[in-house]
Amino acid sequence: MSHRRPGGAPEADRGRAVRPPFTGPQRFLLAGSFLITLGSFAVLPYMSVLLHQRLGLGLGTVGFVLAVASLIQFAGGMVAGPVTGRIGLRRAMLLALALRTAGFAAFVPGLNSPVLAVGALLLVSAGAALYLPANKAYLVDGVSEAARPRLLSASGSAFNAGMALGPPAAAPLVMGSPGVLFSCVTVLFALVGAGHALLPPGAADRGDDAPAAPVRDSGTPRPGPSPFVVTVLSVYAFMFFQHYLALYAVPRTSAAFYGAVLTGYAALLVVAQPLLAQRVAALSYPAALRWGFGAMAAGMAAIGAGGYAGIAVGGALLCLGEIVLFLKNDLEALARSSAAPAGVFGRQRLAAGIGAFASGVVGGQLYGAAESAGSPRAFWAAVCLQCLLLPVFLLRRRTAREPEGSRADAD
Repeated sequence: MSHRRPGGAPEADRGRAVRPPFTGPQRFLLAGSFLITLGSFAVLPYMSVLLHQRLGLGLGTVGFVLAVASLIQFAGGMVAGPVTGRIGLRRAMLLALALRTAGFAAFVPGLNSPVLAVGALLLVSAGAALYLPANKAYLVDGVSEAARPRLLSASGSAFNAGMALGPPAAAPLVMGSPGVLFSCVTVLFALVGAGHALLPPGAADRGDDAPAAPVRDSGTPRPGPSPFVVTVLSVYAFMFFQHYLALYAVPRTSAAFYGAVLTGYAALLVVAQPLLAQRVAALSYPAALRWGFGAMAAGMAAIGAGGYAGIAVGGALLCLGEIVLFLKNDLEALARSSAAPAGVFGRQRLAAGIGAFASGVVGGQLYGAAESAGSPRAFWAAVCLQCLLLPVFLLRRRTAREPEGSRADAD
């Protein structure tokens, strides 16, 4: 809906309609997203070290525990829709934060008990599975479709900033004084949870008969493949970079340079995602697939070229691919579904979990084969080829299913 003042310029009015200021609750949730991720990533990246070195669990057991925790965190997002439908968005976030606060608190005595530590980790994972979809759903609750890109990109930037700053902030305490670290994180989550209790109710909390979401288009179906499938494949391709860059980059450069690349990547993601949000939203879905996977392919090729410059440029290109694909997939999933946003985001989390799992399985085999052949660069060439072929495969399947008339509309 446009808001025009008499005699005003329509273009300016449209610009103001697209970019309204964030509301107080939205600003609080964005700040809370940063603090929550900061606290989580102050401890979770070190979990394998704590379980193995401090509690004496075998590496096989540690791997199994972390796999189960990841499965809960990703696949558990499917329960977000039913839970928020029953108790509302605000109560769902409060329940999720209560689970995570209890989990981090249980780590304090759990530092001397493997059973307590594992139970605490599973509680934290269950809370994350419920919180993330409910958080995003509350952000877009009742807003126009045009306002969604800014909100979701700002949310992604807040989460990524916390992920980048959490590990170095916790490094001085994680091995020497882990009890102090877990106590601080527990207090942080308790305070953020108390702030959530002051949020105004969302549509589900108010018991509205209809969801306070914009009406979706009822005309020609939107062009492009299923956002669920694209999310699986986007995360699958991206996680090769996430999982295997360290194995490749550290021996060829240094651990310090690898850390600098990760820090620069996170900073670029935090800054660039909100700046590019409207451009990404304006792309058609097929165009977003070509740009996103194309940037990933170019990034994998640059990394395979090796050297400091190749790895740095490759990281920047992968960042661009992540921004385009991940944001566009969420926007497209929301636009196509008649389900509540929390359920949509829950399915997207499940898709991400499937993609990450597949990437881990396939990537291990690929990297091992390339290393055995004495050419780790062949790994990046193989991943680059996959990134080039994925949009071709996805868009060809779409056009093969559609009649000629709808194909013309899609292009």
